[in-house]
Amino acid sequence: MGIIAGTRLGPYEVVALIGAGGMGEVYRAHDTRLNRDVALKVLPDVFARDSARMARFEREAKLLASLNHPNIAAIYGLEVSGSIRALVMELVEGPTIAERIAGGPVPVDEALPIARQVADAVEYAHENNVIHRDLKPANIKVKADGVVKVLDFGLAKALSDEPTGADMSNSPTLSMAATMQGVILGTAAYMAPEQAKGKTADRRADVWAFGVVLYEMLTGKQLHKGETVPETLASVMMKESSLEALPKNTPPAIRNLLRRCLEKNLKRRLQHAGEARIIIEDVLSGVAPVPVEAVSAARRQRIFGWIGAAVAAVLLLALAAVSFIHFRETPPEAPVLRATILPPENTTFDFVTSLGLVAVSPDGRRLAFSAGPAGGRNQLYIRPLDALTAQPLAGTEGARFPFWSPDSRFVGFFAGGKLKKIDASGGPAITLADAPAGRGGTWSRDGVIVFGPLNSGPLQRVSASGGAASPATTVDAERSEGSHRMPWFLPDGQHFLYAVAGVAVGGAASASVTVRIGSLMGKERDPLEGKIVAETNSHAIYAQGYLLFVREDALMAQPFDTQRLVTTGEAVPVAEQIQRALASGNAGVFSASEGGLLAFQGGAGAGGGNRLTWFDRTGKQIGMLGDPAAYGDLELSPDGKRASVSIPDQAGRARDIWVYDVARSLRTRFTFDPADETTSLWSPDGSRVVFNSRRKGHFDLYQKASSGAGAEEVLLVDNLDKVPRSWSSDGQSILYTSAGGATGLDMFVVPLSGDRKTVPFLATKFLETFGQFSPDDRWVAYLSNESGRTEVYVAPFPGPGGKWQVSTGGGNWPRWRRDGAEIFYQAPDDRLMAAAVNGKGASFEVGAVMPLFETRAMTGLRFPYDVFADGQRFLINTLPEQATSAPITVVLNWTAGLKK
Repeated sequence: MGIIAGTRLGPYEVVALIGAGGMGEVYRAHDTRLNRDVALKVLPDVFARDSARMARFEREAKLLASLNHPNIAAIYGLEVSGSIRALVMELVEGPTIAERIAGGPVPVDEALPIARQVADAVEYAHENNVIHRDLKPANIKVKADGVVKVLDFGLAKALSDEPTGADMSNSPTLSMAATMQGVILGTAAYMAPEQAKGKTADRRADVWAFGVVLYEMLTGKQLHKGETVPETLASVMMKESSLEALPKNTPPAIRNLLRRCLEKNLKRRLQHAGEARIIIEDVLSGVAPVPVEAVSAARRQRIFGWIGAAVAAVLLLALAAVSFIHFRETPPEAPVLRATILPPENTTFDFVTSLGLVAVSPDGRRLAFSAGPAGGRNQLYIRPLDALTAQPLAGTEGARFPFWSPDSRFVGFFAGGKLKKIDASGGPAITLADAPAGRGGTWSRDGVIVFGPLNSGPLQRVSASGGAASPATTVDAERSEGSHRMPWFLPDGQHFLYAVAGVAVGGAASASVTVRIGSLMGKERDPLEGKIVAETNSHAIYAQGYLLFVREDALMAQPFDTQRLVTTGEAVPVAEQIQRALASGNAGVFSASEGGLLAFQGGAGAGGGNRLTWFDRTGKQIGMLGDPAAYGDLELSPDGKRASVSIPDQAGRARDIWVYDVARSLRTRFTFDPADETTSLWSPDGSRVVFNSRRKGHFDLYQKASSGAGAEEVLLVDNLDKVPRSWSSDGQSILYTSAGGATGLDMFVVPLSGDRKTVPFLATKFLETFGQFSPDDRWVAYLSNESGRTEVYVAPFPGPGGKWQVSTGGGNWPRWRRDGAEIFYQAPDDRLMAAAVNGKGASFEVGAVMPLFETRAMTGLRFPYDVFADGQRFLINTLPEQATSAPITVVLNWTAGLKK
């Protein structure tokens, strides 16, 4: 049946007919719900009207939709609209292999990378109990970026009449397109002999078809061809597959691979597609032998026969002479080689502030890092280790946390509130998912990317080709978790490491970090999900049998068993004074490949910490407060004469609240309990300070006279973590954030009189935090990710009522001017913004929003700045500038230098 352009099938608007075949008509359509183009395969009427077959197809389609691989065109779902049944699939642009072959043979160096990706896709499908059954050039596309996509995986079975392939006539292409002779011949030509005989097809039928496709790419000719379907099938069943037409430069290993794939005897045929992939990878990497334009096989046999006998005799004598000495010797260990990589000309490395970090490609041949001009925005650079310069990647401005695809072809990164990928050799940056405040990613060999979209909350997973993201971990409030970040896939491709960086409501993210095991199978199916493997001061990665992580500024290596997922020995130092991205709190500047290459940036501790810096509205620095330190949450007293901050103890394991006398720049300690105290809040008259403390195992609220005199008073204790955010101007209410709601972050109010019964202010399925009372207590400015990225909103207090969005393009950490006429916030590009507002009427008004200046604020889970009452001066917790231009150190064979 034909469908005209503009027809709506649910949320899908048909754009144009793409093609037609035995399995139905295929249309390009626009998904109005997710704003993307898709392919709709409209099933034939005779099929859609058969309820039994339709039910069976739906069961098969669910299995097919579970396939998640970068080289398999994804199936998104099944759309039913009236009598029309359509399969919703990934729209793949680019020519098919059949179209490519029509222009002539594909050169060997072009055909083998394509074949490798096809074999990888088939291998993955077979491991997930899906057989293609209709693999042919017309079902394989090559995108503009070189990525291969195999189409219609498993549909031959899903659309057939019977659960098994007992009758060849039930092939969907043969039975549903009897008049489409070209399609019939195409399918018949790629059938395995057992399929042509009407027998059940297993994975080895796909191996046969793979061999036929590879042969056709290399020769430009069909392997088995006849004028009619019976003649073609007879050739498949009876005629031996001749490889004489292969080009002369076909590597011997590929010739042998084709012979094994095209064995009619099932027991002698190549048994697994993974074997084909490995052979092709070896040829591409130079491991397999190269073609030898030598003499005939008979002559080689004569020549090498007597040479082999002579050599064998000599070797026997030589081995007898040296074996005693040789086998007592210890093989020399490969030397440790070190080099330094300087930033590109007119740029600096600014990993401390930009979170750009450095990433070694899996093949150990290239580095990806961010760099930029002093005071300017960073972008990604790719530095081949056999080159003298690095090349910038256009379209990666503001890139953070780069990570590589397993084949070392693409680089994933975060920029503009999105997770993106880009070909390392250049090209457009492709958006994959929302990530308002990305905190690291990792890419599995099966095309799954696990990433941290926010600086709080769980990790998410998404296909490397894009699509809807879904949770990859679950935040456990009972374990005081809040921030899952910096994942790293382990060799099995199913498990990954991730860091739990304190708690989402204000824990000391720069202190102890728990490294846990994540699993793509989920907590219900994998008992190892959430298992602790290390306690560190940074995230962790795996390479060459070791976990690598930072502990007290030293890069450590600890033996790790990837089968049992346990450490098997003590951690030993690799390098000292490793730099960390302070704005992340736990991202060490180091990376490694499985081949023995390690890269890191040193220089940690050189500047002694960040600075409390005064700026005016133009961004001009007008003063400093105190000495450098690892300052946390920052709060000015109402009169601006004092400031409270959190500072870690000497061991870096817990924080205390300290109070500055602004005029004298004198700091005194305010809390003394050995537990964490991370966030403070001043009363409207400046006489008291509320703070949170973890002394009972979770963050509770306490208060104390701001002079430091007298005993502390318990304000609120329960089993959830809490952080105080704002004190109402009338002195009657404290607004705080609590971890433990639907997202782990919600806002509540505790009254300071009566029974002090807590009441919720905002508790939805979204994240709500950083609430701030307006000066007249009628409104609350706060942060929410309900739009998919963090934005600043205003809602009436105590509610209910509507809400007004203040920020545009993302925002964080709102602060009011004392007269309520402006709200300040920080944009994703680190610029401090000022929004003109008016809350005097019944409804709230948002006026012009303008940038003030770019900050180097210490961002994270706490307020990085505060504003003086008149809105003309800002005190900012500013990141240090030291070590930004320190070189990257590259170490080859780093394990040989371990102090074991």
